[in-house]
Amino acid sequence: MIERMSVGDLPRKHHIQLRSAAGALRYEHCLTRDGFDGPYTIAYHERRPHTAKQGEAKQSYPTPETGDLRALRRRHYDSTKLGGGTTFLASRRPILFNRDVVVSVSRPTTADDVYFSNGDGDDLHFVFQGSGTLRTMLGDVRYQKNDYVFVPRGTIHRFIPDAGAPHWLFSIECLGGMGIPKQWRNPVGQLRMDAPYCHRDFKNPTFEGPRDEGLRHVVVKRQNRFDGFDYDDSPLDVVGWDGSVYPWAFAILDFQPRVGLVHLPPTWHGTFAARGALICSFVPRPVDFHPESVPCPYPHSSVDVDELLFYCDGNFTSRKGVGPGSISHHPAGIAHGPHPGAYEASVGSKQTTELAVMLDCYEPLQPTPHALAIEDAGYHESFR
Repeated sequence: MIERMSVGDLPRKHHIQLRSAAGALRYEHCLTRDGFDGPYTIAYHERRPHTAKQGEAKQSYPTPETGDLRALRRRHYDSTKLGGGTTFLASRRPILFNRDVVVSVSRPTTADDVYFSNGDGDDLHFVFQGSGTLRTMLGDVRYQKNDYVFVPRGTIHRFIPDAGAPHWLFSIECLGGMGIPKQWRNPVGQLRMDAPYCHRDFKNPTFEGPRDEGLRHVVVKRQNRFDGFDYDDSPLDVVGWDGSVYPWAFAILDFQPRVGLVHLPPTWHGTFAARGALICSFVPRPVDFHPESVPCPYPHSSVDVDELLFYCDGNFTSRKGVGPGSISHHPAGIAHGPHPGAYEASVGSKQTTELAVMLDCYEPLQPTPHALAIEDAGYHESFR
């Protein structure tokens, strides 16, 4: 949904015949959003894309669940304590969730040996460690450390990590869809010149035509249930496609941060928008340049949103006891801010090296059992 792409073999108009050189009819496959009112892509298959027979889901990941409502506290989860797994699907662990988003961590060691299609939402993955290939029915997307990787709802895909390096993904399942915040687009849909990124920053899929990897099983997630479907032939038999719905990658360090006379609110770091949530990127940058500025974030009461941060790299000036892989959760209804001494110590700073992904959510976030197992019990009192 960044811009329209057109690749491979296509008829001159949509919804008309496309035939191979030998005269075989291709099968049109429409991937639509908002019913038929939103962005869409039309792919053309060598075979009918809807003939898979029902089977058992050969792989999946846990779905979110929680216990009783917990006391209101500032919380810290150390995701470095989560164990690794084999494939992306097998190692994906939900940490926090609400009706709009599910936040997960996965640490795969091998490539997915089945295809996956998420029918519940768009997936935005942040590559905390590693590099590899997202293989999809619409082509391959190469990704590396510090990339966001977007997979639209309903896209058949699998992750293929590069060998020889640890792999770690921080994932946000956007149950109401995800896209570019409206303030960064002009009236014709183009990214504005003052947006914090441009069209050239997004890495589009590379399409090479039909592909057969010998895999015939697709796991589909819908309503937090996983069902398996078996194909007689490869589901990656697309000969061409045209549209605005497709996977892509975006390097967080290509985000262009804003700097102000005094401290700017987090909305200036807004990168992607989801139903009920804003996804922000904090990247290395100069800090406020007023001679009397206090660069450290001020204490604040977010009475409307829960705030979640995934810490990636750099010097987290406002926090003690957090490091790469930490997840902090500051719920609405209680004031939060820097740890003792950080506010005063920031005076005179000229730049920050922090790298983090932030999520502001209107619905309260609930922890899963995976979160409870890695919680730092002393975090709330560490602000005294």
